This record gives sequence, C-alpha cells and structure tokens, in this order.
Amino acid sequence: MTTEADTVPLPDRRLIDADVVRRLIAAQFPQWAGLPVRPVAVSGWDNQTFHLGDTMSVRLPTAHEYSLAVAKEHRWLPVIAAQVPLPIPVPIAQGEPGEGFRFDWSVYEWIDGSPARPGTITDLTAFATDVAGFLVALRQVDPAGAPQPGLHNWFRGGPLARYAPAARHAAGTLGDRIPAAAVAAVLDSALEPTWDGRPVWFHGDIAPGNLLVRDGALAAVIDFGTSGVGDPACDLAIAWTMLTGQSRTAFRDRLGADAGTWARGRGWALWKALILLADAVEDDDPREAAEQHRIITEILHDHAVTGSPPR
Repeated sequence: MTTEADTVPLPDRRLIDADVVRRLIAAQFPQWAGLPVRPVAVSGWDNQTFHLGDTMSVRLPTAHEYSLAVAKEHRWLPVIAAQVPLPIPVPIAQGEPGEGFRFDWSVYEWIDGSPARPGTITDLTAFATDVAGFLVALRQVDPAGAPQPGLHNWFRGGPLARYAPAARHAAGTLGDRIPAAAVAAVLDSALEPTWDGRPVWFHGDIAPGNLLVRDGALAAVIDFGTSGVGDPACDLAIAWTMLTGQSRTAFRDRLGADAGTWARGRGWALWKALILLADAVEDDDPREAAEQHRIITEILHDHAVTGSPPR
C-alpha cells in the first residue's frame, strides 16, 4: 500500500474481477480474446494483476492516483529495460477505460519467478549485491525528461521531510511500544542530510514482492509504478527490511552509498515500519507487528553502530 497520511487523501480503490478483464480484452484487443484470464497468486495494492494466457499479464490500477503511472511506464520502461542487467516488465499494449473500468490499463509480458523470501534465496549476500548492481545500472539511465517526484509516484525521490509528520504521528500513537528517543534520533539524522546530486532514476519500491527469484538467485525486478528521477535513497530501505549483517554491508558497498544517503534510506525504512506497526497494532495483527518491530530494531541498531552523518 502506498498512501501517505498528511500528504494526500486515501485513494478510493475499486476492485474488479476476471469477467471485467475478459470484456476489456475482447473489446479492445480481440486478437487475445480467446486466451484464459485468471488472477495472479498475489496481487498488489496499487494495481490488480491477471494472467492473460501463459505469456502475458494485465495490470489495472485500483484508483485514479495509481493510474497516473500508466503513461509513465509505457514511455520509460522500454528505455530502462535496454540498459539494466535484469529483466523488467515491458508493456505490450495500453488499454483505455471501458466496460465499467475507469482508468487506462496495460498488457505486459509475463515474467516467471517467486517473490524474494528467505526460503527462496540461496545466498543472501550475493542476492544483496545483485540488487545493488541493478540499482547502480538504473541510476546510469539518462534522466533527461524523466518524471520528477509527484503524485504519480507518491513523491518518492523527493525530500524525506514530506513524510516526517506521518512518521512522528505513528510514533506518537505507538507510545511505549517503541523506544521513542532512539526513533526520534534516527528520524532527525535522516532529515539533516539533503540530496544535492543530480537527479537519478530510482525504482521507489524495492521490496521482496517486487524482486523475483529463480533457482535461488535474483531473476527480475518488477512494478515500477513508484519510479522516477530524484534522490535514490528511497531504494535503500531493503537494507533493513530484508538484509542483515554481511548482506547489508555488501549492499551498501556495491551501491557506494555515502553517509547522508544511508541515513536518508534508513529514514525511509523507519517511516514505513512505523506506519505499518501502528496499523498492525490497531488491527490486532501480532504477526505483522512482530515483523515491523524486528525491522525497527534493525534500524535502531544500525544507527547506533554507524551513527549520524556529519553535518
């Protein structure tokens, strides 16, 4: 879920079923009307995804705000795909509103793979290095004319300060469930260094569900809905959500992340973990709460060890 409290209203999500997708395909792409349509095993928040036959997928935004990424993906993903070392989704066709569905939508090539999880990865350090290598290559893609931070990507790549009120509010609601002083120190250290480099491409949501694994290794990177050009620190959150110890060090070394970028990345990870922990407490979800507690502990320990960037 990519909604930001104190930034924009919660999107009005509308979900559809496979029958609507079949009608859209039959009306707009009749050459594929005979192919079976079925939901994917795990769909996302911003988009619903359906298999179209065995080699394609249909990706449909769940709200107006998420539909703003469709044109961006069709314009830029073919450009990016030619310059990164791993497969990414490449759009085949762009659909229009119809059959009761209100937004533009897409047909993509299907990429096989399983979401990155501890049980699917053979060597976490090699995996971390491969993720970082992909991000390094992504940053080399020419940013001229590319989309700056905005509603199309929920302001990823912009100043972390936009998210600070939501992070502080979540921390306040959590009370003594978290070490408030240590959390505040990490957030403060993330807000001090600003990005003063040239804008570069970033993915915006480097998370396990968007990293596909085959045969134990990273095989593809998917879902570029929050991509754009700006500060790439938002792509570092995986260092604390999934990586630890040696794999985290290898990730940072391959990226060449300086102290300021590392601190901002830590802030991105902390913002999301606080929001998700507050939601888990409210929803009485102990498993999710335990996972977000684990991530926050990793973030606080890293800050204690590496410290804040120099002013």
